[in-house]
Amino acid sequence: MERSIPKVIGVVDESGTVVCAYRKDENKDKTWRAVPRKKTLSNYAKDVFDIFLPAGYPHSVTLDYKPYQIYDSLQAFSSSIAGMLSNRAVLQGMGVGDAGSSATGAVLLSVLQDSTGRLATILFAHRFGQAIEPECKFYRFAADLFNDTALLLDVLTPVLPTYPKIMALCATGILRSLCGVAAGAAKASLSAHFAKTGNLAELNAKDGSQETVITLMGMLAGSLFVRVVEGQLAVWCWMFILVGVHLWTNYQAVRSVQLRTLNRQRAGIVVDEYLQTGIILRPDQVARRELILLWKAPPICFCRTLPQELQLKTTDLDCLHTHYYFIANQGTQPEKTIVLREGATPRDALRAYMEALAEGDDKLWFDEDQFWKALSSAGWAVDGGAVETGPAMRLAMD
Repeated sequence: MERSIPKVIGVVDESGTVVCAYRKDENKDKTWRAVPRKKTLSNYAKDVFDIFLPAGYPHSVTLDYKPYQIYDSLQAFSSSIAGMLSNRAVLQGMGVGDAGSSATGAVLLSVLQDSTGRLATILFAHRFGQAIEPECKFYRFAADLFNDTALLLDVLTPVLPTYPKIMALCATGILRSLCGVAAGAAKASLSAHFAKTGNLAELNAKDGSQETVITLMGMLAGSLFVRVVEGQLAVWCWMFILVGVHLWTNYQAVRSVQLRTLNRQRAGIVVDEYLQTGIILRPDQVARRELILLWKAPPICFCRTLPQELQLKTTDLDCLHTHYYFIANQGTQPEKTIVLREGATPRDALRAYMEALAEGDDKLWFDEDQFWKALSSAGWAVDGGAVETGPAMRLAMD
């Protein structure tokens, strides 16, 4: 049976949109002629948006990419305007426009501010670097809290005496450095989540294009603001408004993200719901219940340092052969410490944490294989390590 020859051949991009079509030339054999695409307003709009969106959008990114980017753009816009007001205040604080001030003094203040910030970067990355990926939503929002606190301190500097002014400038340098580390690392983790088709590099590049345009718009609006907004009262009122908008939009951006990895909080929400109803929640359902700043961790931790004397019962050794066991601590220490054996996988760590949350409830492991299959079916990446937020200490057994 001969296959019929199509009359039209279409060329589609990654999103399935037809970008070109070829029609069979009836007068010439084996010849196909391009059909001019009809230009409409939506075509022109798509061409513009393609400059700033990942190729194949929306199919090449997760569903939560769009709401996150909308709120992220709004928060960047308000932050740019607030930044210009704070920069003017800093220049005034350093003596710009004051005949009695010296350029050398302003340079030395800038160097001191930059130096303290760089030292803070090293210390913060050492202390919290491993916790940023598992808790990337928290640190993404905390980064803007650091930044906005620095903006408010900047506005305060012109009215401060000399030594408090120096301390305030050093504090703003430290806060901005903490913001840079937390925001940069958290953004990398979120970008890896959004990229569905191995397009992480392009997604970051397009995100940079979006940020550039939003920042330019914010600078344009900020230029008008610094001309119109004068006087301490007006500056403070507008700063609080802009900071409020900035934090609210950033909070909404973080809340919209539906991460598929189970960190400590998300694992707790899933386990609690399963023990109560037998239902495995999906990532989007957990995201609606997830807290950003006010979540209180249960008294469970992973081993970072072991006690001088380690007393192991036979049952502990048997349990350790499954790659983990628990130490019950006393006093002000966490109630349970999870000790992982050398070779333990991220799934072992997750299982140990969930077992500690369940406090021995057999329902969680009545049909363990079925439970893990249900987690995967619900959309969770069960092999992604996100419950350990510090150095991964392991117990080696000969």
